[in-house]
Amino acid sequence: MQGLAQCNFAYKGDNYKKKLEEEKIQLGLDVNVQKLEAEKMKKGNNKVEEDFDNLKIDYKKLRLSISTARLGKTLEQ
Repeated sequence: MQGLAQCNFAYKGDNYKKKLEEEKIQLGLDVNVQKLEAEKMKKGNNKVEEDFDNLKIDYKKLRLSISTARLGKTLEQ
């Protein structure tokens, strides 16, 4: 059994450095794509939270309007 330092690299003589460099570039591109997707999801999440906050505000306004309308009916009777 050969140790790691003793084994021959599989791409030796076949432009292994070029292949390694291409693989590093590809991995870098993959990381960039994942970062962009994560950023897009964060922006989408922020929009959802903003919409939810607006819905809560609208709901509170509606509840207040309903309460006011009921109070008005009670006073008229």
